[in-house]
Formats: sequence, C-alpha cells, structure tokens
Amino acid sequence: MIPQFGQTRSDIRRNHALLTPESHEWITDPDWPGAEIAYLISPDMGAKFAMGLVRTASGLNDIAPAPDGIARFIFVLHGEVRFSSGQTLWSEGFAFLPPDSSARLTAPADTRFVLFEWRFTQRGDVPAPVFGHVADVEGTPLRGDDWLMVQKMLPTDAGFDGEFNIMNFQPGASLAYVETHFMEHGLLLLDGGGVYRLDDQWYPVTEGDAIWMGPHVPQWFGALGRVPSRYLIFKNYNRSPLATR
Repeated sequence: MIPQFGQTRSDIRRNHALLTPESHEWITDPDWPGAEIAYLISPDMGAKFAMGLVRTASGLNDIAPAPDGIARFIFVLHGEVRFSSGQTLWSEGFAFLPPDSSARLTAPADTRFVLFEWRFTQRGDVPAPVFGHVADVEGTPLRGDDWLMVQKMLPTDAGFDGEFNIMNFQPGASLAYVETHFMEHGLLLLDGGGVYRLDDQWYPVTEGDAIWMGPHVPQWFGALGRVPSRYLIFKNYNRSPLATR
C-alpha cells in the first residue's frame, strides 16, 4: 500500500523504534557496489549496532570484509550469497563473520538479506565463522512453553558477544511476561503478526516490520491471527553492562 498524506506506521522514540516498510529509504554505499541498503537501526538513534536491509539490482561482486574490529551477521531473505571461503547461503541461510574474517562475498541480482554489524567485544579467542540454515537448527521451548520455540543460530559459549535467534509463536502464544534488561535488540518480523509492547506503547506489527529495543525498555509480544508468527532477533550477550563495546 502506498501511504497517503504523510502517513506511516514508523515511530521513532528515545529508547525504541518501529521501522515499517513504507518509510524505508534505500541508498547506495560505495562499500557495497551493486546494492541498495535501507539502514533501519544505527548508532545515530542510540543503538550500539547497525542493522540494514540489502537488495541487489545488478548483483554484488567481491564485497570486502568489514572494517577492523567489526563483526557481521548476514541472514538471507531471498536469492543467494556466496563467500570466498567456499560457502553459499540460500533463503534463511545465515553467516556470522568475526572481526578478523577475510571472507569476501558476492551475490547475484535480485538477492535480499539482512545485515547486522557491531563492534565486537572480545573475550578470549575470537570465534571462528559460523555458517548454517534455519531448517537445520533445532528449536527448544522458551521456559517450557511448546507454543513458543526458540532457534539459536550461534553457539552459546563465552567467545560470542551476541545472540541471533528465530522466535516461533503459535497463534495466540506470547512472551511469558514484560521483559526489562540491559541488553538491546534488533528485530525483523519474518512471518505472521501480532502486537508488540515497547515502553508504554502498543504497536500492531506484521511481516517486514523491524524494531529497535534499547536497554531497559519494557517489551512484550503476543502473536495474533490464524498463522504462526516468526521473527529474527539480535541481542548483545555474554558480556556484563560494564564491558566495553
């Protein structure tokens, strides 16, 4: 739907944001020739990471690794992404690239993926790259609720400073309580929809919506409708609030 008369569902607040597709601004970036990127979350809004949607028109060729100290996570929405280290990802494939990764990437035209970048907080040895596919990740019930399954895409050992999960809600399922914590989130709704509470605001959300949740913002989600809801979510993890990021 084309918004009329200056309307949008996007809502940017001090400690959270809802970013909806009708307000995306697609730009070019000299580090990503052949692509357009909609940066949805960035340090300019108070976040300590960046999250963007990448789409290719003519295709990507030999994209360089991230700058020094920056980790990347890629989640493919459509098409395929190939890495110079030999891996190829298709829809719902994912990759964690640590800050010392030398892997370069290519992608044909009509590919879309989610890109997360953040300044990595090292503890011990830097983890090796991780490649996988959501279909191969076993789900576990969240706090015993088998209508709310979590698929953890990265290992949980202390070398990793972030967590990327797929949250799977059956219709009518919800988080068990309103969460407040020092960790922040970046989220993209993949399927279905429902209602997200952020601070004292209640937002109807649907496929394609993105959310930033800052530290300590009260947050809760309930799935609505007749089909399951899923979202991709990131949070800083395995580090204390005083760890340098």
